[in-house]
Amino acid sequence: MSIVRIGEVQAKEGMTEDLRDFLISIMSIIKSSEGCESVQFYQSHDDVTKFIMIEVWDSIKSHQASVKNIPSEKLNEIRPLLAASPSGSYYSLIDER
Repeated sequence: MSIVRIGEVQAKEGMTEDLRDFLISIMSIIKSSEGCESVQFYQSHDDVTKFIMIEVWDSIKSHQASVKNIPSEKLNEIRPLLAASPSGSYYSLIDER
């Protein structure tokens, strides 16, 4: 059974477009990672500095391993763009009607 990872990030003041562009730039790396079934990227209507990425994986282990596919220098690019540390949680489907 697949698992869903919902990751949340918030841009620093004046960095919203830069963070959005950065996250779009890593989506292809995420999508090509072993075990990734899909990735969707959303921006909040209430606060445009907030974004979520919804990733569907074959396992938590696959998601955790995928982080190694993003070069460390690329990950260093995100730090100055963030208002706070990214957060995220894993979810399992309970009911699909």
